[in-house]
Amino acid sequence: QLEAVQVCYSPANEYKEIQKHISKRAADYLYDIVQDSDIIGVTWGRTMYSVARQLEQKQVRGVEVVQLKGGVSHSHINTYAAETVSLFAEAFHTSARYLPLPVIFDSIEVKRMVEEDRHIQRIIELGRQANIAMFTVGTVKQDALLFQLGYFNEEEQQLLQRTGAGDICSRFFDSQGNICSPAINERTVGIDLPDLRKKEKSILVAGSQRKIDAIRAALVGKYANILVTDQFTAQALLVE
Repeated sequence: QLEAVQVCYSPANEYKEIQKHISKRAADYLYDIVQDSDIIGVTWGRTMYSVARQLEQKQVRGVEVVQLKGGVSHSHINTYAAETVSLFAEAFHTSARYLPLPVIFDSIEVKRMVEEDRHIQRIIELGRQANIAMFTVGTVKQDALLFQLGYFNEEEQQLLQRTGAGDICSRFFDSQGNICSPAINERTVGIDLPDLRKKEKSILVAGSQRKIDAIRAALVGKYANILVTDQFTAQALLVE
């Protein structure tokens, strides 16, 4: 039930090789569809940074680029959050709107208090208004980027690994696309997953064997209406 699927060729069924090719296809696709006055919501992570680096400049007017989730990390591991949104903005000759917060807070109370700030409210609302959203999907494997950033204690991580299939915008869902920990979801800053279903173009950029379960769950949850992937991933999604 997708509007469109962009399947690109990858010479090898290997994560880094696939990431290189799908991010190039995603960058080209975005270049083709962006028009004057579009609002583009973007997330971060390795795939999104790869897309951002391959974007070509396009002469458009009145485009806005906004971060869909908090991008500040307490870890030494680089998420490329600021660089990603900045490169997207540069490509479409606009300035970036950052969400200068951790993506997951320790407590719901602090998160709610921060979200009451007018500036933060404006950025989150702009993310809701975005007619184009581009994002990837994370896994619940031990080496997942979000697990490396120190947001979760051991118990929370085990819960997500046991019940989850993946995450979009740092919101974890199960194999049916349902939020798997409402408590953790409540502490997360950024766009809510149901808002992605309302986008004119909700573009999921993801591929590789390790992400099959997460991609399938995201599609079951109908969080994307456009998928950018490779031939190996596409075949695996059709088979199961």
